[in-house]
Amino acid sequence: MEGSIRCSANYVPLSPITFLERSAIVYPQRLSLVMGDVKYTWSQTHHRCTKLASSIVNLGVSPLHVVAVLAPNVPAMYELHFAVPMSGAVLCTLNTRHDSAMVALLLKHSEAKILFVDYQLLDIAQGALKILSKTTNIPQLVLILESGQASPDTGNNSSPPGTLIYENLIADGKLDFEARRPKDEWDPIALNYTSGTTSSPKGVIYSHRGAYLNALAGALLNEMRSMPVYLWCVPMFHCNGWCLPWAIAAQGGTNICQRNVTAEGIFDNIFQHKVSHMGGAPTVLNMIINSPLEVRKPLPEKVSVMTGGAPPPPEVIFRMEELGFDVVHSYGLTETYGPATVCTGQPEWDDLPRDEQAKIKARQGVNHLGLDAVDIKDPVTMESVPADAKTIGEVMFRGNTVMNGYLKNLKETQDVFKGGWFRSGDLGVKHPDGYIELKDRSKDIIISGGENISSIELEGVIFSHPAVLEAAVVARPDDYWGETPCAFVKLKEGHTATAEEIIQFCQNRLPHYMAPRTVVFADLPKTSTGKTQKFILKEKAKAMGSLTKKKTSRL
Repeated sequence: MEGSIRCSANYVPLSPITFLERSAIVYPQRLSLVMGDVKYTWSQTHHRCTKLASSIVNLGVSPLHVVAVLAPNVPAMYELHFAVPMSGAVLCTLNTRHDSAMVALLLKHSEAKILFVDYQLLDIAQGALKILSKTTNIPQLVLILESGQASPDTGNNSSPPGTLIYENLIADGKLDFEARRPKDEWDPIALNYTSGTTSSPKGVIYSHRGAYLNALAGALLNEMRSMPVYLWCVPMFHCNGWCLPWAIAAQGGTNICQRNVTAEGIFDNIFQHKVSHMGGAPTVLNMIINSPLEVRKPLPEKVSVMTGGAPPPPEVIFRMEELGFDVVHSYGLTETYGPATVCTGQPEWDDLPRDEQAKIKARQGVNHLGLDAVDIKDPVTMESVPADAKTIGEVMFRGNTVMNGYLKNLKETQDVFKGGWFRSGDLGVKHPDGYIELKDRSKDIIISGGENISSIELEGVIFSHPAVLEAAVVARPDDYWGETPCAFVKLKEGHTATAEEIIQFCQNRLPHYMAPRTVVFADLPKTSTGKTQKFILKEKAKAMGSLTKKKTSRL
């Protein structure tokens, strides 16, 4: 259009860095970070991140180099979400449950130049660097200590020669350092490795633009007012804490950090700091609703809790709301910057019975405002499935909050983007109101006698049994049926149930073919983000062999 012009005045690459800069002006004396006796304001956080960014550059880090961090939800982990991008580098947050071999593999794949490590994880880092020293250059190690901890010694482990100390980098940094903004908002801001529940971890590339938009979308879908108080239960290494480190900065909120997540810690922090928002996988919600009465404290106000990572059973949502929590159900993947959809509530749902409300709220919902579209499509024809709540298709995404691609893996990137949409590998249905509902991973759907069985649906029914704490369903190979449902169940402490009781309970509520044929009582293997490691359970079910023998016809 005549008269239009694009220049530095009206085009500035989007970046979450601006959120910190703005809060330092608007909320300079408001608390930004709290962990025990450690407290910082937004002005202090901005100063610390600026000085840390300058020190990172002085260590020889150039734009687009990778800087890794291995740490729990401590203040340093939060600060690095700004300091690393401000240095022009790409932040790679590593899973704190990885062993040395996996950390070494990811450091080598990412070509990280620096590794920030929390003192409690120093032994893992040292093991990784020892492995790397045999084949490649090792990154500079920076040790994160507790406030007031004078020595880097940690029990039998001490930091290797040449190790730098986190607080020293901040002290030696320059406050007049000018943050390195991205030249293009498509430039990478973070590298996140997938959890590897179904395959080897892949490096997912996030852009400044995507992180900016998903952070704002996260604030909106959580209905975060200005100056929220957010309790960190979601690991910041997982999808960059669902992009909420940047969202809290955008709203000038207070981050309540904690090393470990316990029911007692959750209630204590909510009561002490008047927490308004938190997040967590269904396992965290399960911890809350099954917490002992003596650790519970009254909520100062209704606490909004976003859950995702795995579909929450309706019973969990119902019981959380009974305790005074407002559950926001979101769904996404590492490749969609974490949250991509939200089950947006409707006023008319309030008139439904509570159990029906919980079932509706357990759906994955609709795309959030930062995403262009989510759809259920036939993966072959790419046609949208009918909105009949029955026809199963693959969940697909399109928009600015979908990853740039997989690091050093062009073929895999092209495969998941085939057809112009990101193919999630999740299976679901679309309801007449347009809301989607997840049914299973494509690899987890159980086909028994030609019938498709949703493990998620069956798990929800099993979980509603009063004695059940956790449940996971996988396919057990069968000579006659092809596959039969095998349920791995963990019971609540002090409760009992037999396999026959669980099976009968399901048969009373579902078509008989959907009920488990096998029930195994055991602890469920989990990833650090609360997802059940079904590939382990599948191997156990496979080792059981066929439940029935193949029937042959007589001639």
